[in-house]
Amino acid sequence: MQTPNLQDDDLSETCISSEVIASGGMLLVKRDFVRLPNGKQSQREYIIHPGAVLAVPILPNGNILFERQFRYPLNKVFIELPAGKIDFNETPLETGKRELLEETGYSAKNWITLGFQHPCIGYSNEIIHNFLALDLTFEQHHPDEDESLQLFELSITEALQFISDGKITDAKTIIALYQTERYLRENL
Repeated sequence: MQTPNLQDDDLSETCISSEVIASGGMLLVKRDFVRLPNGKQSQREYIIHPGAVLAVPILPNGNILFERQFRYPLNKVFIELPAGKIDFNETPLETGKRELLEETGYSAKNWITLGFQHPCIGYSNEIIHNFLALDLTFEQHHPDEDESLQLFELSITEALQFISDGKITDAKTIIALYQTERYLRENL
């Protein structure tokens, strides 16, 4: 088997025209007509997203703080790490600090960048920035008015087992946990 060409310029699609299909409070849905690399035309429907941040809060005992939260589109409670969308004129780190405090009541003295992820490449431009939040101090829980969640803790070993057992199925949480496991293995 031949190694693929890792240059993406020969696979680029060019926008011919663009229209807004729907606009909501957070998301914008667009339809673009594009020219394909082979010269043919097609259409692409996708969601414009402001971006998000996920925090992996490590408690003083070494465990990770998780949340159980109901997610309406799937009508189910999920196990997740604290996360939220980036507000206008906010940096990813500012978002991480705000979301961690709002959702858990904790602030972190040290923030380490774990990386980022593109969770929905087929239909959205969303990017999620992943941070490790260390040296936590409990302040006061300030959940958003429209958020209901339960907090609990797991060790990294237990969290990875939850993934294997299908108890954690949220993709952003899974990716961040593997990034965390690698960071902890290499740095502690």
